[in-house]
Amino acid sequence: MKILVLGSGAREHAIILSLRSEAADHEVFAAPGNAGIAQDATLVDLDPLDGAAVAAFANEHAVDLVVIGPEAPLVAGVADVLRGRGIPVFGPGRAAAQLEGSKAFAKRIMEAAGVPTGRAVRAASVAEVEAAFDQLGSPHVVKADGLAAGKGVIVTADRAEALAHAEQYLPSGPVLVEEFLSGPEVSLFFLSDGDTVRALSPAQDFKRALDGDGGPNTGGMGAYSPLPWLSEQFGSEQEFVDLVTEQIALPVVRELDAEGTPFIGLLYAGLILTPAGVRVIEFNARFGDPETQVVLPRLRTPLSELLLAAASGTLEAQPQPEFSDDVAITVVLASEGYPEAPQTGRLIEGLDEAAAVEGVRIVHAATGAPDAPGGSLVATGGRVLNVVATGTDFADARARAYEAIGRIRLDGAHYRHDIAARVAR
Repeated sequence: MKILVLGSGAREHAIILSLRSEAADHEVFAAPGNAGIAQDATLVDLDPLDGAAVAAFANEHAVDLVVIGPEAPLVAGVADVLRGRGIPVFGPGRAAAQLEGSKAFAKRIMEAAGVPTGRAVRAASVAEVEAAFDQLGSPHVVKADGLAAGKGVIVTADRAEALAHAEQYLPSGPVLVEEFLSGPEVSLFFLSDGDTVRALSPAQDFKRALDGDGGPNTGGMGAYSPLPWLSEQFGSEQEFVDLVTEQIALPVVRELDAEGTPFIGLLYAGLILTPAGVRVIEFNARFGDPETQVVLPRLRTPLSELLLAAASGTLEAQPQPEFSDDVAITVVLASEGYPEAPQTGRLIEGLDEAAAVEGVRIVHAATGAPDAPGGSLVATGGRVLNVVATGTDFADARARAYEAIGRIRLDGAHYRHDIAARVAR
């Protein structure tokens, strides 16, 4: 199969590695990709936001499937252009992608579908934000309505800090002030063809920059899968997945279809397990990062078959995806100063030594070639690399991941030391 993957981050690299691991001899293109992805796919100099250019390339090269990785091309309507030209594409159109592109839209869909979520107030001014604080109480949850690269949310008991966050985004439009919900968080992915859904395995990510959930919010500093502790509350992981499928994923997909905006792609449900039950924190319209990096290595069902079935409306004919009994953990290596002011352009060394650890793969997020020759790579962004380790248990996987990341050298880099520590005891 010829497959074009749009995007340049670790999520896209993880998707490509999963495709490469299949028995099928795929020809994989990536646009624009990164230095690590270049080792596993043919890089294409395309703007992922330019639907016409993407469609022209797909037609010229007889691409069988386009997979849209990041949220920006989805919200920009690239999938609409491709579908309009008869090109199979995994990713929702512009209207359905508003499930991620607009927090207010997502809340409206959840309300219409009867999906359990926290109370929310749409605020268009500082006065309305303060009134919402009074109504919903502390801690305060403030969300930018549009895309914010995983950094548009603040949760704080400091009213002044919450107000400052709101003021940062109000010039661009209203913000959402939400009810604070407490409990463990779970990420659960659903493949959808607009009618049928197929769930993948749950994962948990770590948003804060520092150990012990300290420091600022980030795009994600690590993740692990599966979640053995779900059995304590739900009897089994599968019972939890079935509950979320029936009460959340299917109602949302059916509501979007009823409104004439079918959701074809990856529905990411960000969930919180409150004392009152499962609640939705947010939806995303694409694979999550870094959760994808731990879910896909455990997937036994060929990913290409699932993605093409979703894109072509034949997901109902696909059995439920199967997963390995192995566990997976990923630890993110971030540049100095991330997330506020990441330092880029620094050399990365020790990648071969890290990859030599058994059960470890290196997934590239923001790497490039240096200006001077020499073979080393440089960091080009905040989250630079993911070290992904699999093993028979979490103690084993954690030991491998941290041994490997300890072999990588990047001046000023930092990473969390407590990823999956809870489940490795």
